[in-house]
Amino acid sequence: MSTDSTEQATPEQVEAFFTRASGDYVFARWGRPISPVVFGVEDETLTVVKSAIEACVAIAGHRIEEMDPELGSNLMVFFLSDWAELLDVPHMGDLIPDLAARVETLQAKNAHQYRAFRFDDAGAIKACFTFVRMSDAMAEVPAEVIALSQAVQAMLLWSDAAFTQDSPLALSPAGTVIRPDVANLLRAAYDPMLPSAAREASHALRLYARVMAG
Repeated sequence: MSTDSTEQATPEQVEAFFTRASGDYVFARWGRPISPVVFGVEDETLTVVKSAIEACVAIAGHRIEEMDPELGSNLMVFFLSDWAELLDVPHMGDLIPDLAARVETLQAKNAHQYRAFRFDDAGAIKACFTFVRMSDAMAEVPAEVIALSQAVQAMLLWSDAAFTQDSPLALSPAGTVIRPDVANLLRAAYDPMLPSAAREASHALRLYARVMAG
């Protein structure tokens, strides 16, 4: 979606955020408090990543808790230098089915990021595993930008086509922020009157109404 902060979103643009390349409309938000943990970074960057997650959770009006009673940590963020490192992480195969094939695909695509979601019986997000490969190009990106971008993308089950061309972030006089249209949609998506998961495109109209209501 190319809407900037001066434009009004349209229902079609809202729908596109959750319409997959297959044409299916698939929406899901977290159905439980988020309990994050971060691997592969120094303490300074750890603080940056957790602050980004906290900022997104605050916008959504959701909650963070120290521990998830079922999973312990349910939002796991991994930073690595090569996808092959995943093959050496104990129990990673339990988190990512067909791990070897997935690593091969990520290597072939020269991917910089990958997310895997798990859902509860109602279709709401109950876990998200985020992986960021810190290539030479990524190493030049400020930690705040990487952290905020990953946090935004972990908050909802966005379309697989969302943010492939446009970043969810924008520059402001105060620095890097979540794009206003994305922030408004994130806030609307967590309206308690809306379901935690939806498969009908009519759901996008309900989202749109809440975005417009502010």
